[in-house]
Amino acid sequence: MGNFQLVVWAVVPPLLLLIYYYHRVPSAPSLPKLVLLFVVGAISGLVALDLELRFEFLAHWVINWEQMTQSLPGIALRQLVEVGPIEEGSKLGSVILLQGSRPKRTITLFLSTTAVALGFTAEENWVYLANGTASILDRLIGTPVHAMFSAPWGYALGLARASRFQSSGYRGLIIRAWLNAVICHALVNVLSSAWRYSPPPDLLSYGLFPFLVWMFWRLERLLRRSQGKFPLALISGRKRIQYFWRLGLALFATAIGGNAIFGLFLLGRNLSPLSPSQLFSPDMRWFIVSRFGLNLITGLIAWGVYRYLRHSANRLN
Repeated sequence: MGNFQLVVWAVVPPLLLLIYYYHRVPSAPSLPKLVLLFVVGAISGLVALDLELRFEFLAHWVINWEQMTQSLPGIALRQLVEVGPIEEGSKLGSVILLQGSRPKRTITLFLSTTAVALGFTAEENWVYLANGTASILDRLIGTPVHAMFSAPWGYALGLARASRFQSSGYRGLIIRAWLNAVICHALVNVLSSAWRYSPPPDLLSYGLFPFLVWMFWRLERLLRRSQGKFPLALISGRKRIQYFWRLGLALFATAIGGNAIFGLFLLGRNLSPLSPSQLFSPDMRWFIVSRFGLNLITGLIAWGVYRYLRHSANRLN
């Protein structure tokens, strides 16, 4: 892959997602300002990468850090004490430094956080693709992930800056939201690493895409709250049995919907190295149609359950 193609695949997908969110919010900051924040996010990604390398250099002096982080528990430890805090801290620091101390609207801070997170994604895409440690498909799937990680503290920071009085309660809210982002960041990276191990730890990978679906839903809810709108509701019911029934349906839809996306992702990963002649062989055509059809059907079932839950919630409201 040439340098130009590498930059295009690294930068264009997160930039298009930023433009999509810009057009969804009538009161969004100007697009040039969001693009500037996008660039700052990419720079914060380089800063985070440098800090991670320095952390690992120092950790090698204390313990055998590389060997320790080869196991799944070691990966979890690395994510919680190194990757999550450094990367979420770099993004948070960038947003705070650029916004100053004047009061801002909640949506302004939320979209600023999204822009920085997507710029961070562009830098991370470039590193992975340049080193050949991830495919284009992997990085396309992961385009919104950093924005989903940072959404809680972006919303909490927006609430604090929109208030005239930045009380200790708001500071505590930002800290809790940032810790939430660190934990979610670590959990996603652990789940995405689980498939490399033999059973039963590899079964954890089936929790990855349902968890991503839930985080995307949370991002959408926080985006609506940032604009002063009521968040979309799925779980409703005046009686306890109705509430738990719809809670169970929401979990069911998240599980099968997430794993339908996971199945399509695995199908794309398995097909990407094949030549056109291999793709169009009779056995391979049947394999593609059957796997695609199975994941499409389960995805449509999840969508149907989602529409039922939305209709039920709207009817009660």
